[in-house]
Amino acid sequence: MEAQGPGIGAAGAVGAMVLAIGQESFPGVLIETLRIVADVGHCMVFTFENQRSARCLLSTGNIAIGPDLGAAYSEHFHTADPNRDTIFRQRADTSHILLPNFARRMYPKGYRKLFFEDSEIVDKAATAIWVGDHCYYVNFYRTAAQGGFAPDQRQRIAAVAPIVGAIVARHCQHRAAAMDPADKFASLFAAGGPLAVLTAREKDVCRRILSGFTSEAIAGDLGIALNSVFTYRKRAYEKLGIASQNELFAIALRLMTTPRPLN
Repeated sequence: MEAQGPGIGAAGAVGAMVLAIGQESFPGVLIETLRIVADVGHCMVFTFENQRSARCLLSTGNIAIGPDLGAAYSEHFHTADPNRDTIFRQRADTSHILLPNFARRMYPKGYRKLFFEDSEIVDKAATAIWVGDHCYYVNFYRTAAQGGFAPDQRQRIAAVAPIVGAIVARHCQHRAAAMDPADKFASLFAAGGPLAVLTAREKDVCRRILSGFTSEAIAGDLGIALNSVFTYRKRAYEKLGIASQNELFAIALRLMTTPRPLN
């Protein structure tokens, strides 16, 4: 679909995002809107609460290893992202934050290898918005098959970034508020406590165990080998000092029923 400028076409596309807030269709509507506006290839959304942790909320588009990149960023590489300093420096700003233009030299060698060379990302733009204690960090990517963003495409992204960031934040808040009991288990892994010792993949596996997935279903859902599921589960149980699924449920239920101290 041909990209359009920030006029009626782009406005209509952004309007479709508003209607999709809280719906399962939102990731698809998001990337289609971004393709209309500026031919964005892939979009990833992360959230920060503090400078020690990050979480991938959404990955959609044409990068096949997007979920793995999200897990790697959340687990370790967020500390090497130069945009993070800008995001926290402007935390008191109530408006959206438009991040600096992408330049590979801004990133450490290991970061460039994984996020740009292995994934064939050749260009990116990003925006962020703080809502209370949470920052929603929205990244727009172009791959080698597409080439870099043209100047007019960057202008279009800059024009819609404030509303896109706000809509993404609202969707993520809506989904969190409406989550079912199985999803509430997932929130425990971002809340600190004993589950914070797990890596991103170990959390992915444990969350699905709590949601009733079989080992085979976990492998299929995460796109990893069955033996990898067993390995992540074993490592997680060792770190938590448990030996069974029932003990994992006991930890989760205890955390859900223990009142959190007020700040």
